Amino acid sequence: MSDIIRRDPRAEWIARNRLHPLHAAMQPVPHSWMGPNGVIRKNVHGVGFIGPNGIKRIDRSGAQQGGAAKRTAAVEAQLPLHQVPVPAFYINVVPDMVGGRLSSHDRDLLGLARQLAGNDGAVLAVVFGDHKETAFATAGADRLLVLEGREFEGYSPEQRVQGLRAVDNQFNPRHWLLPDSRSGGGELGRRFAASLKERPATRVWQIKGDECIGRAGAGQEDLARPLARLILAAAECADPVSETCHEALPVELSTTLARSLPRIEDFGAVAVDPAAIPMAEAEFIFSGGNGVKDWALFHQAAAALGATEGASRVAVDDGFMARDRQVGASGTWVTARVYVAVGISGAIQHLQGIGACDKVVAINLDPGCDMIKRADLSVIGESAAILQALIDAVQAYRNGAKRDAA
Repeated sequence: MSDIIRRDPRAEWIARNRLHPLHAAMQPVPHSWMGPNGVIRKNVHGVGFIGPNGIKRIDRSGAQQGGAAKRTAAVEAQLPLHQVPVPAFYINVVPDMVGGRLSSHDRDLLGLARQLAGNDGAVLAVVFGDHKETAFATAGADRLLVLEGREFEGYSPEQRVQGLRAVDNQFNPRHWLLPDSRSGGGELGRRFAASLKERPATRVWQIKGDECIGRAGAGQEDLARPLARLILAAAECADPVSETCHEALPVELSTTLARSLPRIEDFGAVAVDPAAIPMAEAEFIFSGGNGVKDWALFHQAAAALGATEGASRVAVDDGFMARDRQVGASGTWVTARVYVAVGISGAIQHLQGIGACDKVVAINLDPGCDMIKRADLSVIGESAAILQALIDAVQAYRNGAKRDAA
């Protein structure tokens, strides 16, 4: 069979005709969108993306031509391996690892560390406790240090600062990078700086030469200062690594950490009503659209999962959800770890609003809608039947856990 890509004149005509019912399905996926802080984000895996090294991604699959929905996806190119056998220095990164995985903020931080490391330095990722992440290599980590132990579980800032002090004594990094976030990095970074008696650079969103620029004046002004050794970086501080793969070699501490009695005792997480969580801060969003026919069942499923409810513009305009629950460019830009779209076809404004979400799950009857194309996991079927099966599965899991505990 010939490998020559044939043109589809009918598909090209549909792509030009805005009145055709299949016009939306023939449009390319947007490669840029505005982030929650007003910074334009780009899809680093998109066709035509120009990376920080000036290399432009080339589409060899014909996906940009008409009839792209009928063609198979291109095989991902093998990324070149970046190795640092003997690092001249280290750039240490302490990601938040919310849920045991790298967040978009963590990946931005690793991208910034990669810029500071250059070709001679190595990026060392320091992780506390067990994690579920397997993509440290593609995120830009040359070395990986996991500090294990029960003393690092839960809220344990004193023990973590002690562990970071041991890492600092062994590797003597040129810079420490932590996310200036509410998930723990902001507090841990300030505690660590106090223990080192160093002044950190906070809310940093850009580094130019020997200066770092951070937000000041309630986010309305920029403050430039000399490049500090300890940097607390904001979200979107740099582009994530996309053009190289790294070794992520495991390393260990040469000394044993001394155990000390903590002055802070963690009693576990406090239950919070998901409906009281602002949409922009929610980690798990269960969103409904025009395809939801049984809204009582939708609310029941969201309550069973413990998720924050959201909605598309159509659902809000029809009065099924409040205006502050609307997700999209005309509503709220969300950065959830998991976003479940039930009966949402995926208008361009809605896809822009969920552009920063890590994982997207779509439940829809139409296998060709834009939301299915955007989703990491898709379930094709009637929403009512799927929601009921989801509720039953959650209840069965919880009942089994109670029996095991008894």
